[in-house]
Amino acid sequence: MHFKRLRLPFAVVVILLTGCGVAVTPAPTQSSATTARPPSMRTQAATLGPVELTVFAAASLTEAFSELGEQFEAGHPGVTVVFNFAGSNQLAEQVNQGAPADVFASANTAQMQAAIDGGRIASGAHQTFVRNRLVVIYAKDNPASLATLPDLAKPGVKVVFAAKEVPVGQYALGFLDKAAQDAAYGAAFKEGVLANVVSYEENVKAVLIKVLLGEADAGIVYTSDITRDNADQVGRIDIPDALNSIATYPIAALDDSAHPDLAQAFVDLVLSSEGQDVLERHGFIKAAR
Repeated sequence: MHFKRLRLPFAVVVILLTGCGVAVTPAPTQSSATTARPPSMRTQAATLGPVELTVFAAASLTEAFSELGEQFEAGHPGVTVVFNFAGSNQLAEQVNQGAPADVFASANTAQMQAAIDGGRIASGAHQTFVRNRLVVIYAKDNPASLATLPDLAKPGVKVVFAAKEVPVGQYALGFLDKAAQDAAYGAAFKEGVLANVVSYEENVKAVLIKVLLGEADAGIVYTSDITRDNADQVGRIDIPDALNSIATYPIAALDDSAHPDLAQAFVDLVLSSEGQDVLERHGFIKAAR
């Protein structure tokens, strides 16, 4: 797993991952450009010089947006997409502090609203582009012998959550609140799980890594965080619909983007059928349209 051309000008580095550059694809011929690119990728295909488009995106979007970034660059010679992947709360704070950015994609509407309230995104400009849901993961060797949700409350089980300020952390706490009202689980289940939480992490990828490294027996992440690269390293316990939370992801171009046409073109790619297919392939739920 890696970040593509990761730049964190204002962010606290939350995951130690190796960044690598991707070469800009040479401009295709006129005929291939017309036939190979979806409409959303033809806009601004020719640029006057090297351009960096900065996209702030929730950490859970790392793999999917990295792939979309490569597609965007292929359709826009001379453009490099620079990603800042972090917790949505951190990203919204950076936006409101004036960090240079062209596009913001959040893992919940609350942090998008925070950016709107900060004055850099117009009210009503954001669009829901994808959805996600929670899942419990555990280390493949399963040292705690986890099999069902009630096992998370067994004494001695080491559980890791994202911090409550992070969307997935809020959703996880919402799951416990719903379970506490369910006779099959009850308040004791919520109390037992919270007593087992050994750390609250800064984003969902940090939760995943803690479990992968064996520093926790279980954690709550998004279903999209179980990827081809790690699926054989974790087990999963599904959370039933009645207790689950469906995460809503909004996206918007910033009003003060230095490259407004390109920023909107990236948003359009994410919303396009091509973009939605990429997101679905990475485990997200397509936005209903």
